[in-house]
Amino acid sequence: MQKHFIASAALLLVLSFQAVAAEPKEEVTASGISITILKEGGGASPNASDTVKVHYRGTLTNGQEFDSSYRRNEPARFPLNRVIPCWTEGMQKIKVGGKAKLVCPPNLAYGSRGVAGIPPNSTLVFEVELLDIAK
Repeated sequence: MQKHFIASAALLLVLSFQAVAAEPKEEVTASGISITILKEGGGASPNASDTVKVHYRGTLTNGQEFDSSYRRNEPARFPLNRVIPCWTEGMQKIKVGGKAKLVCPPNLAYGSRGVAGIPPNSTLVFEVELLDIAK
């Protein structure tokens, strides 16, 4: 009976560690971007001067979607040095084939000016899937 209990407890302990290891880990950069890798990619990570092919969904912190390549059913291509600073920095932490959540503070997004569908001083949340890097 005691051996059965010990074996069961050991199994639960192993399963608990596996569940913890599978939890996405959030990293907050020095500039204030929150990056959570949702799916680890197996390819390279882009540089700030690369053009990336991505699928993404952008929302405000209240969940209101303002843009989505998934909704358009077509991936987007962006030169990383021509997008909001949050993307330029954050995308360099994702590997091809990976998926991440970027939480962008207003000063690294559209700031006090805002844009259509995004009020001034908004924190933005992006779910981004890095499909390819065009060198």
